[in-house]
Amino acid sequence: MTRPKTPIRTLAALLSLGLCAGAALAKDTGYLFVSSENDNAVTVLDGKSFQVVKTIATGERPRDMKLSADRSQVFVIASNSERVDVIDIGKLEVVRSIDVGEDPEMFAFGKDGSRLYVSNEEDAQVSVIDVAANKVLAKIEVGEEPEGVLVGKDGSRLYVTSEVANMVHVIDTASNAILANVVVGNRPRRFADTPDGGEVWVTNELGASVTVLDAKTNVVKETVTFAPKGFRSDDVTPVGIAMTRDGKTAYVTLGRANHVAVVDVATRKVRDYVLVGNRAWGATLNRDESMLVVVNGLSDDISLVDTRTNKVLRSVPVGRVPHTAVIDD
Repeated sequence: MTRPKTPIRTLAALLSLGLCAGAALAKDTGYLFVSSENDNAVTVLDGKSFQVVKTIATGERPRDMKLSADRSQVFVIASNSERVDVIDIGKLEVVRSIDVGEDPEMFAFGKDGSRLYVSNEEDAQVSVIDVAANKVLAKIEVGEEPEGVLVGKDGSRLYVTSEVANMVHVIDTASNAILANVVVGNRPRRFADTPDGGEVWVTNELGASVTVLDAKTNVVKETVTFAPKGFRSDDVTPVGIAMTRDGKTAYVTLGRANHVAVVDVATRKVRDYVLVGNRAWGATLNRDESMLVVVNGLSDDISLVDTRTNKVLRSVPVGRVPHTAVIDD
């Protein structure tokens, strides 16, 4: 018996539904993505079992990562390949690459997601990239060895650290002009800002501290210092920072001190120190903020911290020299 042909319009509708269903499956998977500098790969972990789902090959020395605005893709810096690789979460593979200039390290999306702001360490500049066109729109000269990059809450300000100059550059995103150069602690690294956009926090790796900036005046408001027991100040090297959505708590990784500091944002007081892995580097919170993922660069693992008890739930091996973690939840 001859089967009736499916009308073209009906077939197109079915295909469209199938594509939509596939896209839906590609979001909120619970996957945990961890970049590994020495493996040239991103490890994908199941968000419940923390078993390896897949290891995705990337360009050389993958480092900073972020989810796209629609949370269907992961963007990952491949520093030694001078590009950003784009991972499709549904396919769990690199689907395109974006050229971003020499020795890129960290990046941020512009407010609408159409631009990338990438720190180019060796060139002492920030590249402004059109994501869709894969095109450099501008290059902004900053201090030596820029690393941390943050776009403020309203999208009008870009913040960039200069490790050598001990400075934060405040840049107007409309004109790409530098509005202020703010001296902070020794070797500033990364940022977090408060939910209202009123404060910008920057970690100072060789200053054992975090500098708190007033985002309106670009003036230093306060410095938070760290001194976990049993460690010399030289071993306390803050790098990563994550802040809760309510702006009440900041988690700061202390590098060679192998701890995370739990900071009360309002009082600037350290509430607790949590022992994690070797050279605690990156930090990210899951969506309901019940768990903090800490990336330990020299023990090749991540620590999963219960934020209600400030206790490590477990440590999970990942690739060699892990750098950054993001969670698709």
